[in-house]
Amino acid sequence: MMTLQYPWLLLLLLLVPLLVYGRYARRRQTALSFADGRVLKALPRTWVTYARWLLPVLYTAGLILLIIALARPLKGIDERRVSREAIDMVLLIDVSSSMLAEDFHLDGRRVNRMEVCLHTAKEFIQMRRNDRISVIAFAGVPYVMAPLTFDHGWLLQQVNRIEIAMVQDGTAIGSAIASGLNRLRDSEAESRVIVLLTDGVNNTGNISPENAARAAAALGVRVHAIGAGTQDYAPFPVRDPFGGRRYVQQLAVFDEEQLLRIADITGGQYFHANDTEALRRIYEEIDQMERTEIEMDEFTRFEERFMPFLLWALGLLIAERVLSLARLGRWP
Repeated sequence: MMTLQYPWLLLLLLLVPLLVYGRYARRRQTALSFADGRVLKALPRTWVTYARWLLPVLYTAGLILLIIALARPLKGIDERRVSREAIDMVLLIDVSSSMLAEDFHLDGRRVNRMEVCLHTAKEFIQMRRNDRISVIAFAGVPYVMAPLTFDHGWLLQQVNRIEIAMVQDGTAIGSAIASGLNRLRDSEAESRVIVLLTDGVNNTGNISPENAARAAAALGVRVHAIGAGTQDYAPFPVRDPFGGRRYVQQLAVFDEEQLLRIADITGGQYFHANDTEALRRIYEEIDQMERTEIEMDEFTRFEERFMPFLLWALGLLIAERVLSLARLGRWP
């Protein structure tokens, strides 16, 4: 968007024809009088004769650009300042050995729960561009992969570092929730949320999931709980004595009632994801649920753009002056 700081100065353009006429009409008056103009017409024409029109064109263009420069052209740059105090969110991701169960599919191939959970978690992070997000991996103990941050590029790098059995094995759901609350305790965001993803049963830790959920409710933190995987036998990879890998069917269940209680105590929702598409839909539903009004200030910043017009004007006027002093400026 272009605008002018002093648009009224464009009225000077009305003087341009008068200035051009005053400069070149007098110069066209012949210095000598001839009885018969046919004598001059008979003279041979040179390139100077044909190029003489160039002087008034340069002069006219130079004056026009000079007046435009005096009017101070400005380029408006629209900017938007977003208040990023909408939602602070913690993602709790189970990395216990049960996540090795290969009962999910991704891009047409069978994969373990961990691969799908990380893939969909990264998609979810990319959807939440205006939120501060923290990621905590947990098994027998929680491990903070990233504190609350707006730097989602760095956050995705940290998610890529998550792997099964990176901490001692087990499933400490209560301790994981407590760790998430520590990240949110000093938050001043309008909304604070924990998204808990697990495929197991709480079997370790010093804090029970119910007590952790009550602490979350007291702090005004909602916990959305996702139970990942089948509630039946699932294929687990095991090492073959001969050096290969084979699969065995093992019972892989999670405590659905406990996850329901956690969500109910905190005012959150419980979801069951038994395949990749279900998990994607759950994250999309959470994305729609956890929306707040974001304050935006829109304003326009202006940058000076008169200099190119001024430089071109001076260049054209200087060129006109130099050529007028040369042969091109001599009128018969």
